[in-house]
Amino acid sequence: MSITYLEAIREAQALALKNSEDVFIYGQDIGLFGGAFKSTKGLYNDYPNRVIDSPISEDAMVGLAVGAAIEGMRPIIEMQFADFSSVGFNQIVNQAATMYWRTSVPCPITIRLPSGGTPGSGPFHSQCMETIYAHYPGTIVMTPSTVEDAYSMLLEAVSIDDPVIFCEHKYLYYHLKAESLPRKALPAQKARILRPGRHATIIAYSAMVHEAVSAAEILSKDGYEIEIVDLRCVKPIDIDTVLGSIARTGRVLAVGESFPWGGVTAEIISQISSEGFNLLDAPPARLNSIDTPIPYHPELWRYHRPTANSIEEKIRKLIKE
Repeated sequence: MSITYLEAIREAQALALKNSEDVFIYGQDIGLFGGAFKSTKGLYNDYPNRVIDSPISEDAMVGLAVGAAIEGMRPIIEMQFADFSSVGFNQIVNQAATMYWRTSVPCPITIRLPSGGTPGSGPFHSQCMETIYAHYPGTIVMTPSTVEDAYSMLLEAVSIDDPVIFCEHKYLYYHLKAESLPRKALPAQKARILRPGRHATIIAYSAMVHEAVSAAEILSKDGYEIEIVDLRCVKPIDIDTVLGSIARTGRVLAVGESFPWGGVTAEIISQISSEGFNLLDAPPARLNSIDTPIPYHPELWRYHRPTANSIEEKIRKLIKE
């Protein structure tokens, strides 16, 4: 029996609730209704006092979580959409992220952000916010791309004594399936070599990993062996694994669904240029969504974000340089 990316998130939360009475989930309509995407479906029946509906105030939601964490709880906050977390931005970056530095009191909160685009979602329900939260010291930002990672990384996030921004991609909720959930897992802050290669490296995370794999499969028909690094966590970045890959291939393309200006891909290219310039046989390249608000129309949306075809085109150009 297979399990989806969304079901893995639900199972991870169920196990976290079972393992510790300090864990509770807080968010809009997550109780009897089961959440906007049903990621908490059925959990209220087993834990009615720890799966709690919140007011429609992301600011209040995170503020409550910070207070609860200070008192020893381990809250999981579900935002209905990543975009809406901006309403709780002050609480996240000025309270949660700085708490331990200011007071030596841990702030173990996990904030789940249903991230990224789906056809027809438009500019208010499709954004990737990982870059914004990665900018601030004190946060850990996870971006799982597989069913197995959605499960194991969420459990690890709940166990960490720092605030974790958990960016789960909505497009993957139902599009990904696995045969089972893992018993052992790679640490969340370690990147994974998903596909070995020798002609070029693609650095990707979240849903873009799957576009990169599709691009690599297309390129393999012409004899190109493309190595793919799944970052898994974008704050911190496992730069050692990235540089090790580039040492093998000499060429690199960083791919992200977020907007290009000052993004994760920009940080990756910056670190590669400063720490691994001697490894490069061609200028490092990056590919992001177009720097405009995200369109509603499905065809415009597909043009707006990186795809297997646009990644393939970029890699072919990179290999020729």
